[in-house]
Amino acid sequence: VNECLPNNLPWSIPEHEFSYRKDLRSFCIFTIDPATARDLDDAVSIEDLGNGRYQVGVHIADVSYFVKEDTELDSVASRRATSVYLVQKVIPMLPRLLCEELCSLNPDHDRLTFSVMWTIDEQGMIYDEWYGRSVIRSCVKLSYDHAQGFIEQPDKVWTRTELPSITNSFDVEDVKSRVLLLNKIAVNLRKQRFDNGALRLDQVKLQYTLDGETGLPNGYFVYQQKDSNRLIEEFMLLANMAVAHKIKNSFPDKAILRRHPPPQHKPLEAVEELCGNLGLEINGASAGELQKSLWKYYGEDDFNLARIQVLVVLISKPMQVRFQMPKYFCSGTFPDETLYHHYALNVPLYTHFTSPIRRYPDIMVHRLLAASLGYSDPTDKVTELLQKQADYCNDKKQSAKMASDRSSDMYFAIFVKEAGPLEELGMVMAVLNKSFDVLILKLGVVKRVYLEQLPLKSYTFRKNMKCPELVIEWKADDQCKRSTKHLITLFTQVECCVFAEKEPLKWSVSPPHLRII
Repeated sequence: VNECLPNNLPWSIPEHEFSYRKDLRSFCIFTIDPATARDLDDAVSIEDLGNGRYQVGVHIADVSYFVKEDTELDSVASRRATSVYLVQKVIPMLPRLLCEELCSLNPDHDRLTFSVMWTIDEQGMIYDEWYGRSVIRSCVKLSYDHAQGFIEQPDKVWTRTELPSITNSFDVEDVKSRVLLLNKIAVNLRKQRFDNGALRLDQVKLQYTLDGETGLPNGYFVYQQKDSNRLIEEFMLLANMAVAHKIKNSFPDKAILRRHPPPQHKPLEAVEELCGNLGLEINGASAGELQKSLWKYYGEDDFNLARIQVLVVLISKPMQVRFQMPKYFCSGTFPDETLYHHYALNVPLYTHFTSPIRRYPDIMVHRLLAASLGYSDPTDKVTELLQKQADYCNDKKQSAKMASDRSSDMYFAIFVKEAGPLEELGMVMAVLNKSFDVLILKLGVVKRVYLEQLPLKSYTFRKNMKCPELVIEWKADDQCKRSTKHLITLFTQVECCVFAEKEPLKWSVSPPHLRII
């Protein structure tokens, strides 16, 4: 692998690369990423063309320049297929020389990129688009919080000390004004997507603060999706969709695309029926109808916010079984093009182009795009071989997600042991004959509560209009001399105590402390 990497360090872009690439180094281009990110795949730019039109650019690290097909480096990357993100570290797909230095779009360094650029207006109407290899020089590495600050305080006069160093003769105002313009367009692009029937199911995602000496968790927080996250998301989606059409038109039988099958019908129908029995109308006829159903029940009060969380988890379940999850595929293996459809995005063609540092399918897509533009010869790999690699990438992506989830679970269990017990609010999301499931709202995890472990005098399970219910009667105690009854059904709010079990890395909802609100 080392023989495939540049050895004349510090590396600089060979002169002949400038002869055929678009030189964008004079443009105000910048990255917006998590504050701790070290593998910077993507950068953005916007220039005012006058007449209400703008040139917007998405610039992606040109990883395929370094990872040549059928080399040892390519073989290792294809076997890894993805970077793995654990709580305490990242296991990169590529050598760190590439993912953190030569490919990463670090500020004040010339970098090779693949760009998609559009002529677009503020409403998101696209008039023209261009694809090509390029050279950029990012002027600043913004965090999502920096960009969010611009969006939330557009009139604030920012000083250089409040931001990372800005280079290439640009200043704070140059960057801020562009973030605000990009955000205006992104808001309209997002509205168009949802008007056209897209679905977004956001679930709680925990992140941890770690002790600098021990590496153990000393706190956790819920990762918040903000306007700045959505800004980048919209332009990455736009680039991915544009490239999907380009490579599919150029290589009808060899395009690497990403499909999302619709959810299983019967489980989703069961959710509709269950909610209907409680007076909530959920329409699962399409992704767009599901989204409209959810929007009807959004509210600012704690109960409605909790109920939406439960609804999102219930609706997500039929989409999370193996055969209903998004998948990479080679276009030639599906004669019926309706199967290319991406359910959640509600678009006919989609691919992954924007993260080649951490996803091997993106490198495959870059090679296809390069061939479609005449930079290289088309792949000689047959459809079956491309599909085999796509299937392998699907498996590795799922394994990486499982590892990431297990890592988060483990660190939370350690935190509970060190800092617990924790008093948390929950909401019932399933009722069984001898137990019920509670979604711990702040944690985004579901725990089953067994009635036999509760201090109950009696309980009765019944199906009222096909909506399961439990009537539980608590034993009398010192605080309450008489036994009390409670009805437990879907959306019942509960107070829980989260505690560590004796078994290592296990935690539960403590039975005696569970209280119905």
